[in-house]
Amino acid sequence: MSLLRSAEGSRRASVSADELSPDPPVADEDALQVLANAAIEIQGRMPWSSNATFLVDLCVDGEISAHAIYKPERGERPLWDFPSGLYRREVAAYRLWVATGWAEIVGGGVPPTIVRHDAPYDTGSLQLFIPSDFEQHYFTILEQREDLHLALQAMCAFDLLANNTDRKGGHCLLGLDGNIWGIDHGLCFAAEFKLRTVIWDFAGEDVPLELRPAVERLAHEIPPDIVELLDDDEVDALSARAARLVATGRFPTDPSGRRYPWPMV
Repeated sequence: MSLLRSAEGSRRASVSADELSPDPPVADEDALQVLANAAIEIQGRMPWSSNATFLVDLCVDGEISAHAIYKPERGERPLWDFPSGLYRREVAAYRLWVATGWAEIVGGGVPPTIVRHDAPYDTGSLQLFIPSDFEQHYFTILEQREDLHLALQAMCAFDLLANNTDRKGGHCLLGLDGNIWGIDHGLCFAAEFKLRTVIWDFAGEDVPLELRPAVERLAHEIPPDIVELLDDDEVDALSARAARLVATGRFPTDPSGRRYPWPMV
């Protein structure tokens, strides 16, 4: 029996920020240490996920230190347009966010994410769970929080670089820490341009000056820790997308009107 089918019988996780404690580690370094070394205890299957995705407790010395989202390779549904090993793309997305340095400008971004080989269902990605207001998503944040528009623009630029094929509105979270967090990056980094996103509200606008140095760095060189997770043609395409964004200096438009994911939230 496949992991996808066997997991159907597991307890469904009810993800409520009010019920999950304690707060996650503040610094990335602390979070990465916990992700790498803590014992992993599965709390339940995340509902509505097409692949096997689990909410887990991270336990240190017998105490829950944080929560995380675990995506085992064994639970991935085969795709015709992406090879197996989507968990590596989740990790590459986090490393790309780190490479931009945009967390120092807008906070948040992609939660700390690592590969764990000793997880309950073997190798997969382990991403720090971010307690959030799950009533909020990209569209509500865009409408109600003008003070967070720069963070949304950073996420827009990130998706362009990562070639995100599935940026739904619900993949932009408003953390209880007040930051914008982006999740679900398994369908990123294809060599062919496959961008599908809900973030088109900045189309045609100039990329903010604060975000440009990072794009220029990536156009010049992709960090080795990202290169090791992708195929050569995917690395070349990432560099080319960065160079294109540098050359235009603007967020692209979508004349076709078709580059939206479904469902949109």
